[in-house]
Amino acid sequence: MNDEFRHNPFRDSHEDREAARQIPDTPQTRAPSYRLAFADPDFMCREELRPVRLQLELLKPELAMDEAGVNQTVVMFGGARIPDPANAQSARTETLKQLSRYYEEARKFAFMITQEGQKDGRLDTVVATGGGPGVMEAGSRGAAEAGGKSIGLNIVLPHEQAPNEYVTPELCFNFHYFAIRKMHFLMRAKAICVFPGGFGTLDEMFETLTLIQTGRMEEIPFLLFGRSFWEKIINWEALADAGTISDEDLLLFRYVETAEEAMDAIRSWERSGQKRSSLPGR
Repeated sequence: MNDEFRHNPFRDSHEDREAARQIPDTPQTRAPSYRLAFADPDFMCREELRPVRLQLELLKPELAMDEAGVNQTVVMFGGARIPDPANAQSARTETLKQLSRYYEEARKFAFMITQEGQKDGRLDTVVATGGGPGVMEAGSRGAAEAGGKSIGLNIVLPHEQAPNEYVTPELCFNFHYFAIRKMHFLMRAKAICVFPGGFGTLDEMFETLTLIQTGRMEEIPFLLFGRSFWEKIINWEALADAGTISDEDLLLFRYVETAEEAMDAIRSWERSGQKRSSLPGR
């Protein structure tokens, strides 16, 4: 935290935490009840403390991004199983081998966004991914290759998922709650790009579309990479024909195939007769 905000007469909590570690070892001091509440993991993990943990998980990344000067983000959702083209032959299905080209498009797109959005050390536009492998790695990698920073919003899973090696360490976060993680994806978002993926990608895509459709989030550029993939797994027109969504809802997103198309789409995005721009200087 920034020390300039600590102009108060009270003893610092860090000092008390350290002092509490130096106390005499007695039955009283060994009792769990004697631990400082904020330094007691068992207490913090109690069921009754869930509201506090939710608040902390919302606040910690928010403060870190504010202090880093992150202004806005371009969010990249996509599958963890999409391979780097260099390793595509090891993919477990032929389809994944074919989808490996989107790894390269994600990498190029993140490079372009970072190169344009991070000039003179300013974090005007920062790529945000889930911080893991596949498309997420490609996004972090492209940002790093452009000499910039990227955000990684990882989550604890039953199987190991370490952050990819390209995420900026001080902007790499770990979550327990999916809901809070998704809030952080969208709180600064000025564009959403969705690459081929599985359940997690679909969850993120549909939640974001629902927020936009219902007016809970402003309309921003929303791009789906890979028209053939998305039209194969989701029959959008059938939803409109059935009346479960309106024809206008089909205008909430646009298909693109390449990084260049995506950049052009973001710059020329139009909605409700107004041109919207999410990139600095546009």
